Amino acid sequence: MELSTVLLIVLAVAAALILVYFQYFYKNPRKGSLKILLAALRFITLFCGLLLLINPKFVSKDYFVEKANLILVVDNSTSMQDASSQTDISQAIQQISQNNAINERFSIHQYGFGNTISASDSIQFDRSNTDISNALNTLNEVFVNGNNAIVLFSDGNQTLGRDYEYITLNENSTVNPVVVGDTTQYEDISVGLINVNKYAFLRNSFPIESTIRYQGSRAVSSTVTISINGSRVHQERINFSATKNSQTLNTLVEAQSVGVKTIKIEVGTLDNERNTANNSKETAIEVIDEKTNVAIVSDMLHPDIGALKKSIESNEQRSVTLLKPNVSQSELEDMGLIILYQPNRNFRSIYEFINNSGANHFTITGSKTDWNFLNGIQESFTVSGSRQAEDILPVLNNAFGLFGLGNFAVDGFPPLKGTLADIQLNKESETLMFQQLQGINLEKPLFSILTESNTKEAVLFGEDIWRWRAQVYRNEQSFDTFDEFIGNLMVYLGSNKQRNRLELDYELVFDNASMAKIRASYFDESYQFDSNANISISIKGRENDFSRTSPMLLKGSFYEVDLSDLGSREYEFTVTVQDENLSRSATFKILDFNPEKQLVSSNYKKMERLAFKNRGQVYYLDKLEELQTNLSSSQQFLPVQKSRDNVVSLIDFRILLGLIILSLAAEWFIRKYNGLI
Repeated sequence: MELSTVLLIVLAVAAALILVYFQYFYKNPRKGSLKILLAALRFITLFCGLLLLINPKFVSKDYFVEKANLILVVDNSTSMQDASSQTDISQAIQQISQNNAINERFSIHQYGFGNTISASDSIQFDRSNTDISNALNTLNEVFVNGNNAIVLFSDGNQTLGRDYEYITLNENSTVNPVVVGDTTQYEDISVGLINVNKYAFLRNSFPIESTIRYQGSRAVSSTVTISINGSRVHQERINFSATKNSQTLNTLVEAQSVGVKTIKIEVGTLDNERNTANNSKETAIEVIDEKTNVAIVSDMLHPDIGALKKSIESNEQRSVTLLKPNVSQSELEDMGLIILYQPNRNFRSIYEFINNSGANHFTITGSKTDWNFLNGIQESFTVSGSRQAEDILPVLNNAFGLFGLGNFAVDGFPPLKGTLADIQLNKESETLMFQQLQGINLEKPLFSILTESNTKEAVLFGEDIWRWRAQVYRNEQSFDTFDEFIGNLMVYLGSNKQRNRLELDYELVFDNASMAKIRASYFDESYQFDSNANISISIKGRENDFSRTSPMLLKGSFYEVDLSDLGSREYEFTVTVQDENLSRSATFKILDFNPEKQLVSSNYKKMERLAFKNRGQVYYLDKLEELQTNLSSSQQFLPVQKSRDNVVSLIDFRILLGLIILSLAAEWFIRKYNGLI
């Protein structure tokens, strides 16, 4: 207890005595036991009240021993089935966990991982991918405090995520990899990367780029075959040696029919090859018979134009032409969509063409926009007021339902350079994003979609959209999410088809079943998203009698079904809204590709580099005695005695309150009984 608290208690005793003396002895000279009893009760009341105000506390110390953390993390991917048996690793973990010397030093934790990590004491080897980097980074975040010894049981072959050998954990953590599997490097020939466009156009030739790799020390040759939907379209003999261990093949193939085409590349096996699972690989391409031409009309140079062009052309189905406002109308007639970037008076002929033809268009305004001209030349919207330039942040309208947004979100996005003005939309519209200024949602449109008859129009009241594309890359190390959003916008604006109340979002081809998901969005008769709908999906195999019907589950602003349990083949499916005469059908294909089967040898060299970078050491499954010895004898992981301060109230509040009530009640009763009241 602090000295100041003790002094306050002494003062409280003195104050209570002085008040009692003044009340019962100084003003009342009569003597007797009754006066002494009443004075004592009054003293108790006053002292307890003052004690409640002081609330004295004292600090007690608890001493405890803090052990270091021993984290046993096991690679549960399917590649470990070939690397080692479950029994071997289970026995190794049990041996470590039951070591008395280790238990005296460590608190033991066990985890398993594939593409994600979770606490687990079971070893199943059933995960379809290996992400060592994610597992280590997650453990680094969880075990921030204390000393940590991570023991990683893995073959070192990662199929997902960032390269783990460059990971550096906190200084209080060490990584000790245990190499599982065969470290011998066997002779192997395999199909590596396949690069092919997502779309090809009917009766046009499309390129197929494939990489064939060889691991070995002698001169060999093999035959590479390229097939489309089972029909051979190309065959080539290639040679390898110890120094020439990789070749890239470039082949042109003509698209002869419309539809999804499965491309299979095979390389012949070697005489003594151990792993043949990587001798073939499949991908797919969709052959279409049309291409959307998009015109970007601008009278200025701006990074937005380049960003839009790259996003739009990320889909081979679309091409972009950059035009000046003085372009002839004959060139505009071939365009499926016109983007008008910061229009001014030079755009008069462009707007005349749009007004006469009803062409779909996308208007982007900014600091160089001629507002007087724009207000007069079109009737879709009106911008009035001060038109003061401001940095405008976007706020996504979660109720937007004209087309799917995928994973696109604007949280944390940089502002656009917009105009703080009064904006009036004069056509039927739906706002995709609102304006936010200084943390306040202005409820003004930033990005809106307008429709009239069969004409579709979008308008963005701000420039510097290239910053959004850059932000997506910064967040995800890929432009895909932004490009997908722009692609969905192009599809909507480039089509004059009537809007569907049931929209589907899926891939025509999934590399493997773990990625197979189908999403659906359902809108009521007023085209508002309906979160109470009962939606089911029926799936049939195209080459067998497989059939299944299952519900689609609500996931925020869409319904979803996980199809990761399906086998690799083609399927037909129908999504149906129950109690509504509404359904849509399509097809998809799941490819048979297992990245875990591409390598059979353990990557012990990379694990050595990981251990060196994180103050650890590499061990092998058949020699764990050294690991146990090092863990139990290391000075870094000695238990540490620590103390914890516990602040405890000296007197319970309820007891003091009870004493005050009892003393007051007793004093009143005695006074009443003796006629002093």
